[in-house]
Amino acid sequence: MKERWAEIGSSLPENLDSLSRLKGFRLRGMQMTRLETFIDAAFAFAISMLVIAAQQIPDNIQTLLAAFKNVPTFVCSIAVLGIFWRGHWLWSRRYGLEDGASILISWAMIVTILIFIYPLKAIFGSMWYLLSSGHVGQPFSLHTTESQARTIFAIYALGLIAISAEILLLNLRAWQLREPLRLNERETLMTRGELSGWSIPVSVGIVSLVFALTLPTEQIQWSGWVYFSMIILVPLHDFFHERRLKAVQDGS
Repeated sequence: MKERWAEIGSSLPENLDSLSRLKGFRLRGMQMTRLETFIDAAFAFAISMLVIAAQQIPDNIQTLLAAFKNVPTFVCSIAVLGIFWRGHWLWSRRYGLEDGASILISWAMIVTILIFIYPLKAIFGSMWYLLSSGHVGQPFSLHTTESQARTIFAIYALGLIAISAEILLLNLRAWQLREPLRLNERETLMTRGELSGWSIPVSVGIVSLVFALTLPTEQIQWSGWVYFSMIILVPLHDFFHERRLKAVQDGS
């Protein structure tokens, strides 16, 4: 363990204050690693699976208009993937870790993303179809049974839980290595903020999973609507986190 800590510490410059900063956090991973390259490639491939006309380029007006019905689904799916991409990017820049545990978690994240993309598109497609009374988006199949609807909501919840938990674990790994990484008080607090912040989608995903498996059929949509609670929970978390950071800054 101590040998591994020494290896991590030896890869850092003697004077950490000479490093570039992002919101006061000294960036230990400015050089893009092979691990980060694989993650970016996985996200790029996932995005290519979301294109509004997946089968072929529209060759007539009817096909083109039908393809544009998928634009809201595409935008929302990209936004969700962007949140996860930024979570991994920020972790990579802050800590620059490429140890065994970090590699294992990141590869698990790649697998999860490529599986998650299918229920992601299906859920947003059905959401927009419902909100627009069928004008945009795509419905679940007319022959979708109750058990199949529960399954798609449950799979989406499991995917969200898994990816959020994987980013949480990466930040937990950085927290465990805070001594060799020489995190200062502010950086330690910011790392703790990432841990509590990524606990929010994990928790909401668990609630959604429980709803998907237990709610009666006429209320099963609450398994999807519950995700909108993060519009309130995440800014609220960030507000109190910023207050704690300011208190540390004022006290130093």
